[in-house]
Amino acid sequence: MDKKYEPLTETAYLILLAMFKPNHGYGVMQFVEEKTKGRVVFGPGTLYGAINNLHKKGWIKPCEVDPEERKKDYVITDEGKIRVKEELRRLKEIYEIGVEILEERGENHDKKI
Repeated sequence: MDKKYEPLTETAYLILLAMFKPNHGYGVMQFVEEKTKGRVVFGPGTLYGAINNLHKKGWIKPCEVDPEERKKDYVITDEGKIRVKEELRRLKEIYEIGVEILEERGENHDKKI
């Protein structure tokens, strides 16, 4: 398997989604908490460690910053967008396998998941 297309962690996936528009750490925390309805809440260490890792991989990049602003905004790169799309394909595939197995076994499932 090509290493760059290994599954993303939930943390990396959610941060990449939050950075489809320029965003900073606290904004990412709010985005993730809102989108997951409070199921996922990042602590600062987890968040900033993941941001640094995604930046090193080239999946996000710093935005132009106002020198008077203290916050550092990042935005997803083209490579980061490719990774999100690959992850969506992977998640769709495993979802469809699960639905198929449940249907074969006569189990009830919610197609609206």
